[in-house]
Amino acid sequence: MPLTPLDIHNKEFTRGFRGYDEDEVNEFLDQVIKDYEIVIRKKKELEREVEQLNERVGHFNTIETTLNKSILVAQETAEEVKTNAAKESKLIIKEAEKNADRIINEALAKSRRISHEVEEMKKQAKVFKMRLRMLVEAQVQMIENDDWDHLLDTQFPHGEAAEPKISEEQEAEKEYAEK
Repeated sequence: MPLTPLDIHNKEFTRGFRGYDEDEVNEFLDQVIKDYEIVIRKKKELEREVEQLNERVGHFNTIETTLNKSILVAQETAEEVKTNAAKESKLIIKEAEKNADRIINEALAKSRRISHEVEEMKKQAKVFKMRLRMLVEAQVQMIENDDWDHLLDTQFPHGEAAEPKISEEQEAEKEYAEK
């Protein structure tokens, strides 16, 4: 058991034949008592300070634990967000590819349809050209037919050769032909 300042104060020494000077020993003991009281006070202060520091360390350990948990949650959340973003980007890419394929297919179909329409128009143009040529050739044959000459040689009854009556259209065609 450690000594207390009271134990030091109450300590009695036995006297010997030529012992120590009592006043000197008492002064020394008083000084030891004062120093010992100071050490005990400092020890108590340090113990209180250690207790406060331990409380603070406990508080900081709690904060550290909370921060570590928060960091883990944040890391897990970041990984989850990253994974979800990767999945979403893959879905967006797939959808974009699907839309691109659809647009390409529609464009190809439209191109084929237009190409088919162009071919159909070419055929119709050939048919029209052929029919027009046949019509023009038929008209030319009609003009070159000898029946026209026979009509022009027709005699009228009083012996006079009268000019046949020509419609305005025929006159215009005649003028055009003469030019």
